[in-house]
Amino acid sequence: MIDVQRLRILREVAAHGSFSRAATALLLTPSAVSQHIAALERSVGAPVVARGARGTELTPAGRVLVESAEVVLAELTHARVRLDRLAEANPDQLTVATFISGGQRLLPPALTRLAQAHPGVETTVLEHEPEQSLALVRQGKADLALAYHFDGPPPVRPGDRSGLRWTPLLDDPLYVVLPPGHPFADRDRLALADLAEQRWVQGCQSIAEMFAGYAAIAGFAPRISCRATDYGFALSLVAAGVGIGVVPFVALAAAPPEVTALPLSGPAPTRYLGAVTATHRTRPIAVDLLDALQHAAATVHPATVHHLAPPRLQLAPRRQQ
Repeated sequence: MIDVQRLRILREVAAHGSFSRAATALLLTPSAVSQHIAALERSVGAPVVARGARGTELTPAGRVLVESAEVVLAELTHARVRLDRLAEANPDQLTVATFISGGQRLLPPALTRLAQAHPGVETTVLEHEPEQSLALVRQGKADLALAYHFDGPPPVRPGDRSGLRWTPLLDDPLYVVLPPGHPFADRDRLALADLAEQRWVQGCQSIAEMFAGYAAIAGFAPRISCRATDYGFALSLVAAGVGIGVVPFVALAAAPPEVTALPLSGPAPTRYLGAVTATHRTRPIAVDLLDALQHAAATVHPATVHHLAPPRLQLAPRRQQ
């Protein structure tokens, strides 16, 4: 039998790269950490840590145990949360983790629809980026997370050992946003290469590296006027003429009416929105919220932009390519 506490200690050793730093994090002595690791190695019949001059590294057996530890410890945390909820005797409590722009556009209509089916629902919303929100679902501290990814596979893949499921909701293309009076404002769409000489306002740090890659393909390095962490703030700077911006479609709801938003010609960056739930233990109320989110996402699409844009937002429709 593998001791769970020793799995925790091994995980800390792996995270910190040494017995002494892991001991500090665990409020133990280095000797106690060493004894626990030795006992773990005896129980599995193989070394789990290789000690060297530069610290410690996991052996192949150690890597298997640390990977399993993430799943086991998350399940134990989730069990504790479920027990606490049973003690509270309120099955209609719901916790949702979300990033800002997706939450602003999708959660309000979805929660309104959910409340019709569950009039007594008590919803707690936590603001987190995907790397934090997925961990909350894995640990049972959130029932569902709204998340996103850019190019490449989603953060949860079918059949992986994360214990999570990714449900696609919406393809969220990035639009170029122009200040009032910009000479390109009368175009139907823009290519990134047309914008090589512009100064840029970025509204999210997570897209900076991805956008730089697309700009490199177009043959330029973007000149950045501001690196913001909020699309609403970035859009206000665009409206003030600080620069032009690149903003996901769902964030355009916060755009000042005087800016112009235009779709990009390919290759163009796209953000992919989805919902993350637990694979084997999703509560019925979370399933109902997922259904409500899918319904909300079906009504939010660039093809319907003329229905969704603010009255004075000059938002050019995307044409079929």
